[in-house]
Amino acid sequence: MSTISGDIGGAGGLGAAASVALGGTRDESLGQADFLRLMTEQLKHQDPLDPMENSAFLGQLAQFSTVQGIQDLNGTVNGFSSLMQSDQLLRGTALIGRDVLVPSDTVALGEEGGAGGIVAAPGPGTVVFQVSDANGQLVREIHAATDSAGEVALDWDGLHASGERLPPGGYTVTARHTGPDGERTDLGTYVRSQVKSVSVGGEGLYLDLEGIGTAPISYVLRVI
Repeated sequence: MSTISGDIGGAGGLGAAASVALGGTRDESLGQADFLRLMTEQLKHQDPLDPMENSAFLGQLAQFSTVQGIQDLNGTVNGFSSLMQSDQLLRGTALIGRDVLVPSDTVALGEEGGAGGIVAAPGPGTVVFQVSDANGQLVREIHAATDSAGEVALDWDGLHASGERLPPGGYTVTARHTGPDGERTDLGTYVRSQVKSVSVGGEGLYLDLEGIGTAPISYVLRVI
């Protein structure tokens, strides 16, 4: 008398069930309905004299539950990520048109008004700001005295040293501190720039800054 093989991977097991359920095409990505259909076919084709052990059956159910749980978790994480990006973008739009302070050596001069920024002086003394044009020519030098360590503001009116109004565009600014003992220290500059637009990238929210370009929001020292 012939018998039906109880081997899960054999002709009467899961392999044959897959052929019956999926028309001979093996799908590498199975969903919940596919799994249940395969389990039903496997039970129908198992050897009644040697049925699948409870431990094997429960093991397959546990495996399916794990895979299904991971899929559900991935869906939740993806949804949460999209929600976070939308929230970041919504909050970022409130910065459009506002001025921010970011680390840069480039200031943007508009058709009207001036440009500005700040530096951190290490102590009392004098801070000298030098503004140069795109050709590297010095166009203005501004001196600011400070009595102690702290912020020193750059307030440039957009005029050449001769008093002539300079054309709009990007200008390079450098700063140097000279202490009472004559020691000189080059300082990093934070410049004022207007936010033109915002976008979301791989590292979060990015700002399109006038005269500077794109910078992550983490670079912003202060919103003015």
